[in-house]
Amino acid sequence: MPNQNVSKQRPMAEPTATPRTKKLNKENRGRWLWLCFGLSGVAMLSATAGALLAVSLSSTPLMQSRLSAEDAAIFSNSDLARTNLKLPELTRSVNILIIGTSVLTSDLKEEKVAELGYHAQVNSLDGLADVMLLVRFDPEANKLTVLSIPRDTRTLVEGYGVRKINDANHFGGPALSAKAVNELLGGVRIDRYIRINVQGVEKLVDALGGVKMYVPVDMKYQDDSQRLYIDLKQGEQYLAGKEALQFLRFRYDQLGDIGRIQRQQMMMRSLMDQTLNINTITRLPKILSVVQEFIDTNLTLEEIAALAGFAAQTESSNVQMLMVPGDFSDPKEYEASYWLPNYERLDAMIAEHLDFDLHGRHYNSVDPAYVRVAVQDSTDDLEAVDRLRNNLSEKGYWNVYVSSPWNQPLAVTRIIAQNGDLESAQAIRDALGLGEVRVESTGSLRSDITIQIGRDWLTQQNLTNSNPSVQESSPRDSDYAEDSVPSVSESSPRDSDYAEDSVAPAATNEYLGEPAVTEEYREWSPAEPSVDPYADPYADPSANPYTEPTVPQEEGYWQSPGY
Repeated sequence: MPNQNVSKQRPMAEPTATPRTKKLNKENRGRWLWLCFGLSGVAMLSATAGALLAVSLSSTPLMQSRLSAEDAAIFSNSDLARTNLKLPELTRSVNILIIGTSVLTSDLKEEKVAELGYHAQVNSLDGLADVMLLVRFDPEANKLTVLSIPRDTRTLVEGYGVRKINDANHFGGPALSAKAVNELLGGVRIDRYIRINVQGVEKLVDALGGVKMYVPVDMKYQDDSQRLYIDLKQGEQYLAGKEALQFLRFRYDQLGDIGRIQRQQMMMRSLMDQTLNINTITRLPKILSVVQEFIDTNLTLEEIAALAGFAAQTESSNVQMLMVPGDFSDPKEYEASYWLPNYERLDAMIAEHLDFDLHGRHYNSVDPAYVRVAVQDSTDDLEAVDRLRNNLSEKGYWNVYVSSPWNQPLAVTRIIAQNGDLESAQAIRDALGLGEVRVESTGSLRSDITIQIGRDWLTQQNLTNSNPSVQESSPRDSDYAEDSVPSVSESSPRDSDYAEDSVAPAATNEYLGEPAVTEEYREWSPAEPSVDPYADPYADPSANPYTEPTVPQEEGYWQSPGY
């Protein structure tokens, strides 16, 4: 058999499932491809949603003013807040100018207003400024500072000359107001502004659930031309928005608008202590929706949340409330009524609390002998006043005078840094060995430090003239005995529970009335000033005893319209 050439061929493999496997792999790859596309789509949608959210947060939905490019440049154009995986937070210190307006129908001369028969309040932001505050949020120092600027402060308003600072909002809105404040304070930066109508303040207090306040005196005033009726009784009580507005608008006492500023500071502190907390932040959208028609601001929503969050976490002891120092003008000097700033004291205040030293000076604490100390008694105990003055004299504080009593009974002595001299206030606290230091402008106007005597001083000195209306063991001034004033609880009435004229029920065990004021109490006038251990050694012995400055009473001189 002949040889046959057999080709060498690769043996045939047994049939396998390879074609099926390839098909499945192809399908799996397709599924994974679609899954990747799907996840990418979700990511893109999320990113888009995040971008849209960021755009909405960076907008200014509450801004009603249309600022020109020149006016907008007056305010900072840098971002003030950032948002991570938590609530927005401040990136640096921020200065906010707050302007409150109270506009009547009679003020709208260029507009047609229905004849109502009286001067009604209208929701307008373009009138004279009745309230001006510069608020500094300082995250580095963890401090919040409020500087009240009296509306009658005499300063330069660009383009209109030297006049009252409240004219600036009327002539040029928030931009001109910022320029005027910048001029007054020697160049302090203004980052943002908030304008709010007085009607919005009432809505805001209601939205926050009302406020518990001690009304220092009976407040009663009637102006039929505005249908303005104020009727508040002395004592601690809950104030709904309507009553809170009465408390803030009352200015018919010896200090006029300056007394109103002091009451504004009292209410601001109470609102921050009682209502501003982390729960407030969660309710911000609802609160803003209630007041948005009364507000104009160039703050973004992100910045508002960051500011509110910072304020809610700031300890009460780190909240400082100041006022532009000065004095009432003399009717013989000016035709109009002015608050005349004391620029030397103002510069020192700005350097210490607004971190802006115009002159590059170092403002050190005043020598004890020169510190002007006012004493206000809340205990109705003359011996307590005597002992306090004697104690201070032994420590080198010779410039001490007795001012009008503080009507609210205090458990803890308050040491008020009237002009922001925190170091001197703390030195006096150390000298006395008790008391709570506060930076406020609620004390005697011409003092550097005002001491409001509380019952802790009586306890320390073993004075026996007890006052049952105040509980000695109270940890804070505003905390009273449980059997005398109802405490704030979670079941306290909220804004929806207030009737139009409602006030919380009066305490069953009311405080004593205002202590009797004797001539000795009001005007400390020793027979021989030269040998009086309490007398001011640098004062003129022939000068009249101290009396609080008051609004000049010349007819028509201090009759400013509005608030």
